[in-house]
This record gives sequence, structure tokens and C-alpha cells, in this order.
Amino acid sequence: MDRPLLRLNPGADRRVKAGHPWAFSNEIFARPGLREIPPGTVVRLEGDDGVKHGAWHFNPHSLIAARFLDPDPAAPCDAAWFRAKLAACLALRQRLFDAPFYRLVHAEADGLPGLVVDRYGDALAVQANTAGMDRALPDVLAALRELLDPRVVVARNDSAVRKLEGLEEGVSLLHGTDGSATVEEAGLSFPVDLLDGQKTGWFFDQRPNRLMVARLAKGCTVLDAFCHLGGFGLAAAQAGAAAVTLLDRSEHALDLAMQAAARAGFADRVTPLKAEALEHLERMAASGRRFEVVVADPPAFAKTRKDIPAALRGYAKLARLAATITAPGGILFIASCSHHVGPADFGEAVAWGVHRTHRRARILASVGAGPDHPVHPALPESAYLKGQLLALD
Repeated sequence: MDRPLLRLNPGADRRVKAGHPWAFSNEIFARPGLREIPPGTVVRLEGDDGVKHGAWHFNPHSLIAARFLDPDPAAPCDAAWFRAKLAACLALRQRLFDAPFYRLVHAEADGLPGLVVDRYGDALAVQANTAGMDRALPDVLAALRELLDPRVVVARNDSAVRKLEGLEEGVSLLHGTDGSATVEEAGLSFPVDLLDGQKTGWFFDQRPNRLMVARLAKGCTVLDAFCHLGGFGLAAAQAGAAAVTLLDRSEHALDLAMQAAARAGFADRVTPLKAEALEHLERMAASGRRFEVVVADPPAFAKTRKDIPAALRGYAKLARLAATITAPGGILFIASCSHHVGPADFGEAVAWGVHRTHRRARILASVGAGPDHPVHPALPESAYLKGQLLALD
């Protein structure tokens, strides 16, 4: 197999030998012709000591230059290889869940760097965030069709991280003609728009946390801020919440959420509110509005490392506002999906924000994503979701 060989610089193999799935551009020996290798090429990677580190996707124009694929340097990394990897992902999810609604592939943690696949029964949303996975999409699609025979496959390649790989952003149908889908969770059925919705359409990562909050919402007034399709709020309504307010800036998402509420038969207990969530929380706090259960699950505040200080200030402000509108004896759930913000820093920001309200708080749970979002042991970035459940006096 005529596969390009890359070598790590002397002393630059410590992380790779420890199982880290990335090699950075400054760790790879800059041999002649290196930058002419087409982005997304499968290469062999070796240490300067000759130790073979397997097959990797390579992009000479990215800071994360190489991403681990297989311990065998000669692994074919073709449609059959992808089928075997995807079959392993499917087998694990089928052990975890009784119904076909889950994240099927979670990138590096599932051994498929840069690839995300969400399953909605007979519909799939695929996101290829690296040059290697973008180039491999035909093989990925062939494997998915062979394994699952989906009605539709949508490429949600509109993530900003693709720019870092030199890739264009866009949304397209890879297979099928109708981008609509349905997700079932906790006895509810939500319509999902795979073509025009947020990210891959639904946030499976918060599934166990939605159930956790719902168990505390019976008979309560609930605010679901940054609600998207109302996953937290409608789960609370299903569990017997007295009244639920869904707050989001997307009218389309709120319409879909209300369709789900109507389908479940409790739309009379659910109120949609279209507004910029952070701004409206400020107005609610100033007006004295209170809820017995408050959920604040915003989009990522830190898109890059340089955003971290501003993001931490943002989370502290969000915690202060959310705590202010939480009634005495109430429950607050607040989350961050910014992988650049670590759990300790997030917790400190939340603690500071709540402290400024002069409320006594007890942390009932510190949580992450559900098991269909596994974490790579050597890649803390794959544990991106952080949440805190607090009881406020």
C-alpha cells in the first residue's frame, strides 16, 4: 500500500504513545512535500524512534494535523472498514437503548474522528467536521445504508469547526427526499427538522438530565430557557408540571415544540415565548417573575479558547439571572456545552453567579452527557457537556 509516511519530531511522541488521538502540526517533522499531501489523506504515522503508530487522517493545513484511525498502518480505511466501525457503534447503542433514537457516532470517542451521526428511527443526520471524514463521506454513506437502510440521510455540514479544516459549510440531502424526522423520548414524540433545525436536529446529550429535572417538576411552574424543541419543558409537563414556559429566539423551534405538546395533549399547560433568552431573563428578573423549576441550557458561549474569559462571565451572569427568577425552595438546572470551558471553571462561574443573589444553594448533581456520547479517555474535549442541578433556598 503506497500510503504517505509521516514522522513525529524527536520527543514529540509522548502524547501519541499515551493514546491521545491527535497529533498537532508542530509535532510532525516538516519534510519536503508535506504540505502538498491532499487534506483528508490516510497516512502512516511513526515516531522518530521508528515506532509505528498506525493509520491516521492528515490535513497539512490544520493545527490538529493528524487524527488516529487504526493501530494497523495498512488498515484499508475503506467502505468495509467503515462498516465494521459503524456496526460496533450500532451494537453498543442497541445495548444502551430500546428504541432507535440516539447519537450513533460520537467522533473520536467512537474511533471515527470528526464524524457525528444522530439517528432518528429511519432518518440520519451526519456531520463530517474534518477533511478526512468529509473525503470519506461516500464510504460512510454506503456503510450506513447497508447497515440501516435509512429513509433519509442529511449532511449537517454547517458547523463552524469545518472552517478550521478548510472546508465549506452547508446542509444537503445525501439520500432520500424528505428531511423531516421524529424523535421519541420519555413517552413524547417530537417533530425534528433535519434541514433547517439547530445542529443535527435534537440534543440527545441531555436525555438523562431531562428525565432528572422532570422528576422534580410535578405540580410546579417551569421555565425552559434556550429551549430549542422544548425537551426539558415538555418532559416536565409530561411528568405533571402545572405550567411550562418555553423561551427561545427561534419561532420555528417553538412551533415544533408546540406541535409536540399538542400531540401529547397538554398544550394548554405550555406557553411559547419568542425572545432572546438572556435579555428576557433580565426582564423577568427585574419584574419579579418567579418559577419553581428553571432550566438554562444555552448554546456554547466559548467557540474558541480566546472566548473563555468572556464565556465564564456569561455563565456567571446566566446563573445570577436564572437563580433570581427561581422561587424560594426551587430547582435550577444550568448547563454548558462549551468544550473549551472545563468543569471546575464552569462550576466556579455558576457558584459566583448564584452567590450574587444572596441565595443559599445546594448542588444536587453535577452531570454530563448521556452514554450515547462516550468520552475518549485521553481526550477531555470529548466530555464537553457540563450541568449542575441546584436546590435554592
